[in-house]
Amino acid sequence: MPAALPAAPTAAPAAHIGKSLVIKGEVNSHEDLTVEGSIEGTVDLREHVLTIGSHGHIKAEIFAKVVIVEGTVTGTITASEKVDLRETGSVDGDLVAPRVAIAEGAHFRGKVQMARPVRPPE
Repeated sequence: MPAALPAAPTAAPAAHIGKSLVIKGEVNSHEDLTVEGSIEGTVDLREHVLTIGSHGHIKAEIFAKVVIVEGTVTGTITASEKVDLRETGSVDGDLVAPRVAIAEGAHFRGKVQMARPVRPPE
């Protein structure tokens, strides 16, 4: 009988803020985060992915590696890699990222600042 193969590695689960949760203040996470509820304040996930789901409402300054917007954001989004504004998404505020994607049908009002990522010196 052959030896059992080890289980394939799975992606680390993301933290989840459900529809009924309302957070006022500062949110810091060292893992990916999906928001379906409401956050007011500051969201800091500088090394991780923030997904604002279709029911999510954020009124905050956001810092993350990648930000995916399917819900509503009011405030500045700063991403070190990419901001992805999906067709159901709405942003009233500025986007700062080296790559920005805005889907047809999405709502956006603000400024976009795109700069190449800073590479560490060799």
